[in-house]
Amino acid sequence: MYALFEEAGKFQAGRVLSQADASAQVELDSGKRVKVKAANLLLTFEKPQPAELVSAAQALSQSIELELAWEFAPDEEFGFADLARDYFSDKATLEQQAAALFRLHEAPHYFRRAGKGRFRKAPAEIVQQALAALEKKKQVQQQITAWAAELAAGRCPPPVRDQLFRILFKPDKNAPEYKAVVEAARSTQLAPLALLQKAGAIDSPYQFHWKRFLFDFFPKGTGFPPLAAPAIADDLPLAPVKAFSVDDSSTTEIDDALSVEGLGTGTVTVGIHIAAPGLALQPGTPLDQVARQRLSTVYMPGHKITMLPDEVVQAYTLLEGRDCPAVSLYVSFDEESLVVKETQTRLERVPIGANLRHDQLDEHITEDWLQGAATAHAVPEPAAHLREPLSFLWRLARHLKALRELVRGKPETFNRPDYNFHLVGHDGSEPRGNEQVEITVRRRGAPLDMIVAEAMILANSSWGQWLAELGVPAIYRSQASLAPGIKVRMGTKAAPHAGIGVKCYAWSTSPLRRYTDLVNQWQIIAAARHGRTAALAAPFKPKDADLFSIISSFDAAYTAYNGYQAGMERFWTLQYLRQHGVKELAGTVFREGLVRADELPLVLPVLGTEQLQRGARVRVRLGDIDDITLDVSGTLLERLDTAPQPLSAEDDTGEEEEPVAGPIAIAVDVAEGGELDNAADNPPS
Repeated sequence: MYALFEEAGKFQAGRVLSQADASAQVELDSGKRVKVKAANLLLTFEKPQPAELVSAAQALSQSIELELAWEFAPDEEFGFADLARDYFSDKATLEQQAAALFRLHEAPHYFRRAGKGRFRKAPAEIVQQALAALEKKKQVQQQITAWAAELAAGRCPPPVRDQLFRILFKPDKNAPEYKAVVEAARSTQLAPLALLQKAGAIDSPYQFHWKRFLFDFFPKGTGFPPLAAPAIADDLPLAPVKAFSVDDSSTTEIDDALSVEGLGTGTVTVGIHIAAPGLALQPGTPLDQVARQRLSTVYMPGHKITMLPDEVVQAYTLLEGRDCPAVSLYVSFDEESLVVKETQTRLERVPIGANLRHDQLDEHITEDWLQGAATAHAVPEPAAHLREPLSFLWRLARHLKALRELVRGKPETFNRPDYNFHLVGHDGSEPRGNEQVEITVRRRGAPLDMIVAEAMILANSSWGQWLAELGVPAIYRSQASLAPGIKVRMGTKAAPHAGIGVKCYAWSTSPLRRYTDLVNQWQIIAAARHGRTAALAAPFKPKDADLFSIISSFDAAYTAYNGYQAGMERFWTLQYLRQHGVKELAGTVFREGLVRADELPLVLPVLGTEQLQRGARVRVRLGDIDDITLDVSGTLLERLDTAPQPLSAEDDTGEEEEPVAGPIAIAVDVAEGGELDNAADNPPS
């Protein structure tokens, strides 16, 4: 005897070996023996063979018209054999009964299960809804098939183009656009990104990178709501100084300026003046919410997305010719020994006498000029009249750097240059991506660079220590040691920063560009106003959960923004190679199989350098450039030295090497079927 039974929602048939009241032992065609509950035995028969019955019944079941069967079915609960007799005849065969069972089981939109082999017909309105859903599903599948065919033929349907970045990077695997790409990728045996490129979904490599960044971090666009710059209520005193700033020509968010008073008196007071949006902006206001959402200005060659609206920036930036609100740190030094005598923080208005520019002055303001020697080219005004204060600041910067190096235990070396990117004829709006690019070098450690960098380190470390002494929490950057693998961390407790060589370090000197600096400025303002009771009056209290939230959000955003800047600098470097027909370049092996170009900001994998030692000098032939993946590789042509040169210890501060762009991570799963701003304010940190 044979039996047809249901087990775990599936129908099987086999030979009955034994049977009791509660169960039976059945042997399947595979030879496997299973114990089947009596309630699960739906049909018993002598012939045909189980496999024949199942095969014939499955074929016959497809001829049963569900709508007609639904009409025949009684309103009350019924069994599959009852329906077979109503549909076929009152003498329904074994095959017809099994066919009815299979058909009822696979049509839950018409018939609902009421037990083993038992069913109840669905209400008419439910059937209509289910049929409408099935029809919609059918139409969606037809649309998926049509889109997939278009993609395979090299055309991108507009709905797929509109969802390009979601499909590639944050897909909804149930979306028809995603399924169409998967289906087309399978049929063409192309990777999804290659498929979409071939289909014309990507009009411009630059726009691809730009819009992907906006998709990830600015989905609502980069515009600001209409927000005015609040006025500063304080009646601030006017500082008796004439300050000057040092930035690049493209800098509009001028955060910091310097002043020098008392030259020749034995005691020289250096003023470090920081733009003071914190005197007007308050935590929790709409403008603060905008800044906290963005967390930092985003920099890229030829363009930037500011943390604050330009109207707000211009209200507080340290523009020459104005008396600007500032938080000032005054440090008095013995003019001869440069020993610190006194420090003082003031809230005031500071007259800004000049906005000096690195790119216009670095070649003129040299060490020789600062030491009194004549130069071949006259130093432009107003810098020429600042020779004495700049000379003192240069001497002080070298002294402060030497003190930090004693703490570090090794000297800082800046053999790698900073690179400036200039898009010829570009006005600062969003680039098109085809502009002519110029790449120039700004040497790290040049006099103006070092002067400002050391002043900012002095301010950030001094204010950080002061806040710690007052018990006022702040956002600090720290590094436990220079040992390999020890990275810079952010936290709310003052701790040493081994990479810089200071007791503590709290970013405070770029409040127009970094939200952490604005937060710290609020705390510094409270300290300046309230002194020993500042911890009670400061916006952020000790162990404030909000501070930890800000640190977490800032760290993630700042890392992402810097990654995008590095990616776009790589994009424009690749454009430079193409525009200038560069086919070969010299470089240095700095990691197994990776070479850093000598005269361009470019790191690339080079075949043939895998066994070379770190520091080996090589000449490389460049391969093809991929503007979408930002990928370029090279092949070793020749060694340029006989022995590797030791590389500088630039990575001993614990920071990562700059990112090496490679193939973009794509989220489409075909197999499944489903401190980079102003270098003067960005010392090694």
